[in-house]
This record gives sequence, C-alpha cells and structure tokens, in this order.
Amino acid sequence: MSIATSAASSADVLTDEIDRLAITTLRFLAAEAVQSANSGHPGLPLGAAPAAWTLFSRHLRHDPADARWPDRDRFVLSAGHGSALLYALLHVFGYGLTLNELAQFRQLGSRTPGHPEFGMTPGVETTTGPLGQGLTNAVGMALAERMLAARCNVGEHRVVDHRTWVLAGDGDLMEGISHEAASLAGRLGLGRLTVLFDDNNITIDGPADLSCGDDALARFASYGWHTLSVEDGNDVAAIDRALADAKAVDSAPTFIKVRTTIGYGAPGVEGTSKVHGSPLGAETLAAMKANFDWPSTSFYVPEKVRTATAALAAYGRSERADWITAYSNWTADHPQLAVDFRLDQVPPPPTIEPLASSIDTTGRMATRQASGAALKILAPEYRALVGGSADLAGSTNTAIPGGDVQPGDYLGRTIHFGIREHAMAAVMNGISVHGGLRPFGSTFLVFSDYLRPALRLSALMGQPVIYVFTHDSIHVGEDGPTHQPIEHVESLRLIPGVTVLRPADVAETALAWDIAAQNLVGPTALVLTRQNLPALGSAGLSDVRERGFRVVRGDVGQAAVVLAASGSEVSLSLEAADLLADRGVDVAVLSVMWREQLQKAIAADAVVLPACPVIWTEAGVSTGWRSIARDQDAVVGLDRFGESGPGPQVAAHLGLTPTAIANAALCALGHGAQWD
Repeated sequence: MSIATSAASSADVLTDEIDRLAITTLRFLAAEAVQSANSGHPGLPLGAAPAAWTLFSRHLRHDPADARWPDRDRFVLSAGHGSALLYALLHVFGYGLTLNELAQFRQLGSRTPGHPEFGMTPGVETTTGPLGQGLTNAVGMALAERMLAARCNVGEHRVVDHRTWVLAGDGDLMEGISHEAASLAGRLGLGRLTVLFDDNNITIDGPADLSCGDDALARFASYGWHTLSVEDGNDVAAIDRALADAKAVDSAPTFIKVRTTIGYGAPGVEGTSKVHGSPLGAETLAAMKANFDWPSTSFYVPEKVRTATAALAAYGRSERADWITAYSNWTADHPQLAVDFRLDQVPPPPTIEPLASSIDTTGRMATRQASGAALKILAPEYRALVGGSADLAGSTNTAIPGGDVQPGDYLGRTIHFGIREHAMAAVMNGISVHGGLRPFGSTFLVFSDYLRPALRLSALMGQPVIYVFTHDSIHVGEDGPTHQPIEHVESLRLIPGVTVLRPADVAETALAWDIAAQNLVGPTALVLTRQNLPALGSAGLSDVRERGFRVVRGDVGQAAVVLAASGSEVSLSLEAADLLADRGVDVAVLSVMWREQLQKAIAADAVVLPACPVIWTEAGVSTGWRSIARDQDAVVGLDRFGESGPGPQVAAHLGLTPTAIANAALCALGHGAQWD
C-alpha cells in the first residue's frame, strides 16, 4: 500500500481537521525554530506549508524508517533558506529529527543547519541554499532515475520507479542556472520531475516584480514542460489535484505555479519582504498563535498529527517492504546488474589493469586525446560511468561507446548537456547524490568559471564527480586571451576537497583517469592540453599516487638544480635541462601532476625538498607555486592575460620558453642569465 496512490487508505487518515492541524503545526514549528535561533527565514515556511504537507502526505513515496531507500521519491527544497519547513516535515513524519534538534536550529553541531546540508540530516537529498542549484540537482536526479530504469528494469522487474519533487521560489527561477536546467529537462522529457513554484512575489528587496516580470508558466511551457496553476496556496484539494495531474503526464516534466502569501498569518508582516529573512519576534509570534487558536507551548505537536503521520509512514514502510522483495528477486535473476549499478551509492570502479598498461604510451599526443583513449578503455568496464560535454565532445574527446541519451530513450551513456556548463555540473551533482551512476562532464578549462558554484558544491558534498577540462593554457593560441586560462588551475586548487590533476603525457593521463575513477570521496578535475606533448615513459607513475610527482630526468640527490613543472611545462623543462647540461649543469626534472599531494607529502615530511634550488614552472598564475618556493627557488609562470596568435609564438612572446626556465635556473645558482 502506497502513500502516493492509495486514496481509500488516505481517506482513513487525512481529514480536513488533520490537514488544518498538520499545516498549522508545520508553520509554528518552523517559526519557532527561527525564533529560537533568532535567525533564519520564516516567510517561506509559513506560506508554503500547505503545498509541502499535501505533497508529503498524499504523493511523496517515502519511508521515514529508511531515508536512503534507493527507490524512494526524492524531495528537493531548492529554496533552501526555507529549511525550517523541511526540518518540521522530517520531524512530524518520523525521520528521527527531534524537537530538541528543531530548537537547536542553526546552532553549531546540530542536525538542523541554516540551509539543508547533504549527509547531515536524514531526509535531506542534496545541499541547497545557493539558489537554482537544488532545482538543477533535481534534474540530475530525475535523469538518473530514467537512465537507471532503462538499464535495470528488465522483463517483469521494476526496481527503479520513483519521482523527483522540487519546491522552488522566485530566487531559484531568477538565477540563470534554472533556465539552463529547465531547458535541458524539457528537451529530455523528464516526466518524473515536478517543480512546485512558491509564487509569493517577494524577494529580499521587496516585490519580485521590481526586477522580474517573467510569465513563469509561459517560460516553462516554451521549454516543453507541462504547466499547471493553483491560485490559492492554502487550497489543499487544488494542490492535491495538481500533483495528481503531474503524475499523469509521463512524457514531460511538470511545473506547478502555486500562489502563496509569504509569512502567512504573521500579523503586520504577512505578504512583505520583512518576513523573508528575519524572526517574527516574540510579540508577533504570540499574536499569530492567538489568531490561530494555537497553544502557547513551544514546539507543540498535536497527538492527532502524530497519529496521522505515523499511519502515513506505515504506508511507506509497506511500500519499501514490497520493493525489498522485488529487489531481492531482481538481484537473484540479474546479479551482474546489481554489481554494476549499486542503487544505494555511487558505484565504485571495477578492478581492472592500470589504464597506462592498456594504451600506447609511447607516442606524441595531446593529453585531451590521451584522455579520450583512456576513457574508451575504462567505459566498457565501468558500466555505471556516464557523462558528456557542454557541446564540446569532439574537442574534449569525451564521447563514449553506448549511444546518446535522448528523449524517451535513456539507455545511452553520452549526455548532451548543451552549451550549459553550470547546469552540466549541477546535473552531475544530482546524478551523483541519487546513486547508481558515476557522472563525468567536460568543457574547456577557461569555462570552469561558468560552473564553479556547482563544482564547489561537488566538493562540499563530497561527491565523486569527474570534471574533464581541456585547452588548458595559452597554447590555445589564436582564440586569444578570452579562451586562454591563466588563473583557472590555481582557482580549482583553492577549493577544498577537489583533486586537481594536470598530466604531462599519455601515461600520466591514463594514471589521472585511474586516480579519478578510484576517488570516491570528492570531485576530480583533469586538466588537459590541446597541443601534442612528447611521451615521458611509464617509470615512476606509482610515485605520483603517493607523492604527487615523479622524476623524469636525472637524480634529485645529485642535481645542482631541479626543474619542477606540471602538464605541458614538463616538456619545456626537459628542453631547458638540455640547455643547462650544455653548460655543465647537472639537472633533475620533476613532473608534478598532483601538486596538492606533493604539498601534503612535504607537510608530513614524506618528501624533503632538495637543498639545491628548484625552478617551479606552470603556464598560469604563480601564486600557489610561490607558497611552495623557498628563498633559493624561483617560479616561472604567467601573471598576466595572454595574446591572440599561434600557441608557440604566444608562449615565446610571454616568456614561457625553455630558455626562460634555464635562465631562471642559472640566476638561482648565481650565474646570471645566458640566453636572450
């Protein structure tokens, strides 16, 4: 028996009185949590409580006893500032969130943080708060559901069969990422996705129409969505009908505009921006309780509400029990599918030979091409790996065997995200937190700026999303400074928890994919060249895993100077070493593919820098390298924007050459520059 479909059983529980009591309970639990913290956003919870209650009590397929049940419906509070409403819902439905936790809203160490945080609170599906991210994560969740259903629902088995629901506000819809996400969802026909739009026409600065006059229904309809409208946000029956209508349409996502009043019932501030982000205050809260004939007791929950939600939760428990039986039968009949697509987590990679042993590592090749070669070997073995590019698959070499994901046909593996970098990253986050698939996406490195907020959330949530960034330096050449990344690699390294790998040749690129596939605790960024690079051999690759670098020439212990570089600058350093050798200077060269790993090793005394000078080189800003460099060292980098012209000419013009590196080494040794 299901919460979502059993009208007869719901009638035994849900009455007008229960609806009224439950909605009022949610309103006051949320308002009191905000008041207790003297901080937060009571406006949305007071206005949107009826819509949220109607969804949770009548349509959301969930079992509070197991918040991570793989085939549950997903609910995403995209308007994450209204978190007190979500916490109130989780409390009354029995997710183990106590009244004391509600009273500790926004306090250090509580499970009720100011905005929902993934992994902290049972029932929270993703981290939201940065507006538009949750809605776009939900697109990823809905896409993951369809893709997994296409793979796993074999014959009579139905182990993937759920929906994704979103509560979004004006701010979500104003953010540009929502346009990207809505367009993609409409194009892919994600009929298991429904967005409830809390249309209260208020933002922090005042009425939303100060800055936005969009016709939201027309906008979403133009994207291919099924659109509905509820004129009274307190009308439970109308909201119920709209949600049922949404479930009846399986070929397109549904957008429901629900007209609400922000801060509903709060005397003096109802319907104004004053109630958006400030506590009601003791007097207003007391007056509101009097108006609703509500007890003055703090965090009061009527017993009738507890009885009703317990009964509703029992329906979900029954639904999950049926699914467990179905899953067991599916696993018995299709054991390999159960291994390949672990529905309760991001599937780990299979045990395979190192990729460097499976591809030709001897040729001269751009690392973006080496990445494509490695990916074509990895993908057939790692069936849960899916992804694509922001309209650049031919340039980023990220098309994989298995066909394209298309409207109504989700068995493919290549996702065409379109020219929507920000949405691509946030959709990947949604796929990842959903479980069952491992996502990757790609674009040019310079456009990492467009997706940075979502990449930051990948790191914040510890999601193992793989980012493939190509065209990584001024060697892009003729496209000029707009397309030549300068500060971008360093800016990626600044984000805690991001593994940034910049390989120097084919073998290191294969290793980078190995590391990325095995990194299940956070995002990985592969930073790759457009231009060809010479092969450096496979010696020392194991050192990169442990220490972040390998020696590609000479003996560090015997060298007079060490040249250390990342990516394409390793080959420049090798050419510089030849110049120095002609002057009788003993040189060692290091390829630093993973600088953060090197820094960890230095901090742990696992690596001791040589006493001789080290010349650190990278085609980007020098800031981070200067944090490693000692007084006797030097840094060769680029602290200015590039120029338009053939790549080698631009590099020479900007001083990124073997002679520049060799001169820096001689100066560090006290010899003075010897080449123009």
